[in-house]
Amino acid sequence: MWAHAVAQPNIALIKYWGKRDTERNLPAAGSLSVTLETLWTGMSIEFPASAAGSTDISTERSAEGLANTDRLVVNGRRDSAMLARVSTCLDRMLGNPRPPAAVHSESNFPIAAGLASSSSAFAALVVAAGRAADLSIDAPALAGFAGAASGSAARSIHEGIVELRVRDEGIDVRSIAAASEWPLQVVIAITDEGAKATASGEAMIRSAATSPFYQSWIERQEADLEAARDAVRDRDFEKLGAVSEYNCLKMHSVMWTSKPPIVYWNEATVNALEAIRELQRTKLPVFFTIDAGPQVKAVCLPEASAAVSAALSDTAGVRKVIVSGLGRGARLLDEPPANSADGA
Repeated sequence: MWAHAVAQPNIALIKYWGKRDTERNLPAAGSLSVTLETLWTGMSIEFPASAAGSTDISTERSAEGLANTDRLVVNGRRDSAMLARVSTCLDRMLGNPRPPAAVHSESNFPIAAGLASSSSAFAALVVAAGRAADLSIDAPALAGFAGAASGSAARSIHEGIVELRVRDEGIDVRSIAAASEWPLQVVIAITDEGAKATASGEAMIRSAATSPFYQSWIERQEADLEAARDAVRDRDFEKLGAVSEYNCLKMHSVMWTSKPPIVYWNEATVNALEAIRELQRTKLPVFFTIDAGPQVKAVCLPEASAAVSAALSDTAGVRKVIVSGLGRGARLLDEPPANSADGA
């Protein structure tokens, strides 16, 4: 009744921002992302030995006090703030009542800082929970459970370049290019390692309710997805970069025009963007994207990785640079991974 899984966060090139259905946590629009290699979250989950051999995991305890009997430790510390989301995710998968779960999470990168930590956390959680409960759950179902907890987590079930489409009945998530098929590099400029002041979920609700540009953002999303999908199919880096930067700036424009405005950027964020623009003027194959946070992600071809890393490392206000290739989907492990990330 124990399992350990690991998942990589993913970085959206074509974003989703907003919810179609808050109860089911369905994104308002589709998205396209790259699963990273270097960053990871490991999740260990254990059910009590008394539940072993049960044919129905949902019959092992009363529903009374369910959330209070689960335990969550994140990077060595009890985490009561995230516990409710973890318990709700396990309830969806395993039923309620169910045995109490002891969950240990460890990440090798800052969490809640605009690096998609929830995407890797919940992708790893559902994979580990399925094994610990001795359930046979296929990838589409795992993506559904992960996405119900964190919209972006559904994408981390898969490797490489991943597209998520939204249907009335739910989500359809699949890899459209394996990590080895187009080995892009992602250079991440860390400008602030602290947790962001406004959580993404809260920010999405505010944008949908108050930004005059929100509906236009939703209506134009399919055109951006089609352009990005075509660029991946044709391995057209320039086209992928153009639509990714455009989509990123549109999303942040929706945030900035919300009431009150949502501004995740800081001075170093702008400095990093200027550094990337300078690299582009020298014809280096690189483009930027920024999620709901202050960190800048520079996507480049492998031959440009060293130059991009050096330029961002020398940028005022950038605290650390992490270089990553494209990675694998969520998976089971016998032991936790080594706690390290390539940095400069």
